[in-house]
Amino acid sequence: HEGALVKIVVTKVLSELKGTFQLIVPQQLVGIDDHIEHIMSLIDAKFNGTWIIGIYGMGGIGKTTLAKVLYNKFFGQFDIHSFVADCREAYWREGIKCLQRQLISSVGSPCDVSHVDKGIHLIKSRFAHKKALIFLDDIDDSAHLKYLVDRNWSKVGSIIIITTRNKDVLDQASANHTYQLNELFFYQSLILFSRHAFQKDYPPSDYEDISRDVVSTTGGLPLAIEVIGSFLCRKREDIWKGTLKKLKKVPHEKVQEKLKISYEALGYREQQIFLDIACLSPITQYATYMWDACDFFPEMGIEVLSLMSLIKIEEYGGLSMHDQLRDLGREIVYLENPMEPQERSRLWIYEEALDVLDNCKGTKKIEALSLGTCGQGRRYAAEQFKELTNLRFLQADGVDFIGDFQSLLPKLRWLQWRGCPSNFAADNFHPKKLVVLDLSDSAISENWGGWDPLKMATELKVLNLKECYSLKRTPDLSTFKRLEILDLFDCVNLEELHPSIGKLASLIELDLTDCISITKLPESIWNLRNLRVLDISGTHITELPDAIGMLAKLQELRAWVCNLEGVSSNICKLTSLEELYVDYCEKLQELPPSGLTYLPSSLTDLVIAWPGQSLPHLSQLTRLKKLCLSHCHRLECVPELPIGLSELNIARCEKLKAFTNLSDLKHLREFSIFESPSLEGSPDVSNFRRTQMRELGFKESRDSLHLRFRR
Repeated sequence: HEGALVKIVVTKVLSELKGTFQLIVPQQLVGIDDHIEHIMSLIDAKFNGTWIIGIYGMGGIGKTTLAKVLYNKFFGQFDIHSFVADCREAYWREGIKCLQRQLISSVGSPCDVSHVDKGIHLIKSRFAHKKALIFLDDIDDSAHLKYLVDRNWSKVGSIIIITTRNKDVLDQASANHTYQLNELFFYQSLILFSRHAFQKDYPPSDYEDISRDVVSTTGGLPLAIEVIGSFLCRKREDIWKGTLKKLKKVPHEKVQEKLKISYEALGYREQQIFLDIACLSPITQYATYMWDACDFFPEMGIEVLSLMSLIKIEEYGGLSMHDQLRDLGREIVYLENPMEPQERSRLWIYEEALDVLDNCKGTKKIEALSLGTCGQGRRYAAEQFKELTNLRFLQADGVDFIGDFQSLLPKLRWLQWRGCPSNFAADNFHPKKLVVLDLSDSAISENWGGWDPLKMATELKVLNLKECYSLKRTPDLSTFKRLEILDLFDCVNLEELHPSIGKLASLIELDLTDCISITKLPESIWNLRNLRVLDISGTHITELPDAIGMLAKLQELRAWVCNLEGVSSNICKLTSLEELYVDYCEKLQELPPSGLTYLPSSLTDLVIAWPGQSLPHLSQLTRLKKLCLSHCHRLECVPELPIGLSELNIARCEKLKAFTNLSDLKHLREFSIFESPSLEGSPDVSNFRRTQMRELGFKESRDSLHLRFRR
């Protein structure tokens, strides 16, 4: 009975604390537990139906954060779960089909939604007969809900949680319960402010009075508290006093005006970056190249914006901001000229952008113009761009350019031309200052007519050719001597890289992920002495030859699920290597022992399927933080490991019997074992200090032992 009870308890813990799908939430949360407790009290487990719960409140009040915390707490109790973020913005940009695609893909493989009725059918089929947890974040129109959710589309016991600024949306949806998220109490506001301004829960005694005065002006709005607290962090006393004086003059209702205080504290260049992120979102890490070319000094600017909590840096380098801050930026641009869109610096509303182009209203004031996906199939003549002399960003997906572009678009730095036509019709199209060119999802080949005129773009830094399915061979790229990123992700028919790739002396990143037709790399590629990232995952490349050792600056080498049969021992010469991923390579029969024994001490992440019975000693890898051993089918033991290791994952090592004493790994924060049935006994974790670690999950089954800890 005791064993059965333990398993019941353990299963419950695992379901609640399972971290695979955890959403990221801020660390400085204040007052969230009371909200969670109240919402949980609304849910009746005996209710024979689907619950709809609504959370409403003003922008910046914390609705999305609360929704993410609820999602993290509940999702393990459901068959399927989905969190669709920022519905209002996604709908505004791409329509209801975009939301349907997100909802469908979050619970299975992505699929095409050609029309909304098909989307409804797919949602019904994915959620039918399953207990589902669905979060729809920031719904602003109740009419959208009928295309996304219905009480009868999923199993009894399902829960739908909707966040919105407009309570009427929830009334129209006949929500079972609604919960209004209000401002923080003063003491909570002071704690939150102190965490951002002083990195502790309460202000120092000499700053207590002014801190209370500043907090009193925020009205308990978490976003305003976070932004202003971050702005005042480490600032002089006179700046505190000046800020307080300014805050007192701003009416409480005008949250944007409060947030504008931080905007006004930015320098000109940081302001331009802020406005770009606000108006052109979602914006990728490629934007730094455009900003650098415009002398905005993006590294410094992004750091300033991040420290002031004006933007968020996403996991893979994307940049985002809270919707209140986004609206602030857009309002600033709108007020440049409320009545004449062509006299504003940025046009992101497609109707306005189309009107400017269709009616030849372009002016030198316009710096950025986005047609979204609404330019598809439209033809634009050179004359329509004649007055856009300061345009630096152009999103024109699917547009066909015609006419003579001689001397036009002289300052264009970023051209997003996804789905561009296979026939290139423009003459003298020479954007000489272009640094980012996005031609992804286009039916272009090596012989596409646009390659020759684009060779004039000698400043090009980024070339994005993702999902160009007609591309069988890359064109001659030798003129792009400053190219740093070449993205060929999912070019499934790409068979060959043009030898000129070896002349790209500045190339830093080469992504060949899922280029399934490529079987080998050209010899010239080993001339890329500045290459830092090489990803051949999902390709049919069979070997990494001795020449791999020539890539002295390579920092990341990824080879997931590919046809590798051998890896040269010269990988030990990669003295800058930090991340090595060689996994799911079923044809890989052996790896040179010296290749691991003499890996550079710079290595921090090692994910590998080791074919031998025992691993070479890895203790010399003093900087190694992450070690993942997967599909090591012959591996019987794991030797002494680097003492600095913080993450250890072992999966599908069927013959593994024992490994080193984990108690020596004082910095270990995460540890997991999956499907390794030959393991003799449980790992010795008795010496781990429970004050520093907490158990996240434990589960025993017929063929696996799962343990996971986190500091």
